[in-house]
Amino acid sequence: MNQSTPIALGLDFGTESVRALLVDLAGNERASAVVPYTHGQITETLPGTGEKLPADFAFQHPGDWIDGAAQAVRDALKQAGLDGSEVVGIGVDFTSCTMLPALRDGTPLCLTERWAEEKFAWPKLWKHHGAKSQTKRINELARSRGEKWLDRYGGIIGLEWFFPKVMETLDEAPEVYEAAEVWLEAGDWFVWQLVDCDAEQLPRSTCQAGYKGMWHSADGFPSREFFEQLHPRLADVDAEKMPGRFLAPGESAGTLCSRIAEKFGLPAGIPVSAATIDAHAGVPGAGAAGAGTLVMVMGTSSCHMLNADAEQNVPGVAGIVEGGILPGFFGYETGQAAVGDAFDWLRRTTGHDDFDQLTKQASALPPGAEGVLCMDWFNGCRTPLMDGGLKGGFVGLTMNHGPHHLYRSLMEASAFGVRWIVDLLRENGVPVTELVATGGLPHHNPLLVQIYADVLGLPITVHPSQQGPALGAAILGVLAADTDHQHFASTAEAVTAMAGPKPDDPSRQAKVVEPNADDHQIYESVYARYRRLADVLAAERF
Repeated sequence: MNQSTPIALGLDFGTESVRALLVDLAGNERASAVVPYTHGQITETLPGTGEKLPADFAFQHPGDWIDGAAQAVRDALKQAGLDGSEVVGIGVDFTSCTMLPALRDGTPLCLTERWAEEKFAWPKLWKHHGAKSQTKRINELARSRGEKWLDRYGGIIGLEWFFPKVMETLDEAPEVYEAAEVWLEAGDWFVWQLVDCDAEQLPRSTCQAGYKGMWHSADGFPSREFFEQLHPRLADVDAEKMPGRFLAPGESAGTLCSRIAEKFGLPAGIPVSAATIDAHAGVPGAGAAGAGTLVMVMGTSSCHMLNADAEQNVPGVAGIVEGGILPGFFGYETGQAAVGDAFDWLRRTTGHDDFDQLTKQASALPPGAEGVLCMDWFNGCRTPLMDGGLKGGFVGLTMNHGPHHLYRSLMEASAFGVRWIVDLLRENGVPVTELVATGGLPHHNPLLVQIYADVLGLPITVHPSQQGPALGAAILGVLAADTDHQHFASTAEAVTAMAGPKPDDPSRQAKVVEPNADDHQIYESVYARYRRLADVLAAERF
């Protein structure tokens, strides 16, 4: 490749690994590399101590983020035959809300000798569910005070969000809370490391803050009075422990510092975009530049992102943020807390080595899994009930049923959850005109996509890229560098050029999965049973 060809780097931080994607400005993917985190998900014991963690706890090691990204970037450069000088911009997407306490110099508390053996000093992964009582208190107080910002989140704050996790540490380990000089999202921490600025200039993502931190571009965070009523030590939490400046994804957070540049095998000075949430990066990564397209980023969990022209209050949405996904639109976020990880849990629980046999047997079953019905709340319910304490289950089982019935019914339940979300948006005046699936799962599991289409009664476009969030991050990296519009006249032009399908290019051709009309009719009655089961399980709270 000619060295003058501009290349964008997208860094996509998932639950288990980090991906580095190199893509040119025409959207041609030059190379990608994935590096698993050395410590993986820290859910059993605390590193270095062997302390057994509670069942709802999930941590990560911040060293894995830097070391994994460095290895992934070097591997991708080598694969592409590049020396790094071609990279014009870097974008970062990250799971959210994954967050941590740090010192003002950026050192995570868990990497200091004083706090390494204290579990509450470690980064809490998005799926950390230890803050149940704190979430309840935040919601009860917000409702009793009539806080208007609550409407932007469908009337309820989620268990996985920023301030419940901060408050959990304050309640359970106040000495850690006091020692924390900076509380921040992991995506912001990583970008902070890339650009190496003072804490006061720390680049905080408006995407992460808006969707997971109760922040608003005009109103800021909830009031001091609200935080003080929650806990006196929280009264000035944003002023005391949350320094920085707010930047939208695609805005430049600074340039790559020499320390990280050397580690990554890149030249210093490359513009770096403010971070975005991994699912949100999947929207530009799926080529969706307008309103009405529901982009389903399907992986361990699923997030469904939608740009709309107007703001409408929708009960149970995870957030409505102006410009939260792309400028000029109101970005809606909904999601399902367990998808790919629920499938894998079922595989392991039923003793299967892989999905091939399960999928083959499940595909031979009729819609409705021969009477087996599943409620897929195995990690709580995100949209529309926003309740991490809910539990899932299977009903209708007999001794004639096997693991493949469970698997089919679990896939159907996942589809019913999406159907509920689409119905909810439409019922509240938010148009949904098109469905796009992205992420690894739609490519690896075509049966699942077909079931989704049959349940919804709508065609689903499977975007050709298997790494939509990484591609979206790369696009944001270009936007951060392209301040003089040397490459693209607008955000929409960049999204279309780099991520839009191209019928004349086999590698950029989207697959459209059409619904089966007969199966859709059958699923109408099964979906009605799913909704009735949801009412029972939500009321009984087993």
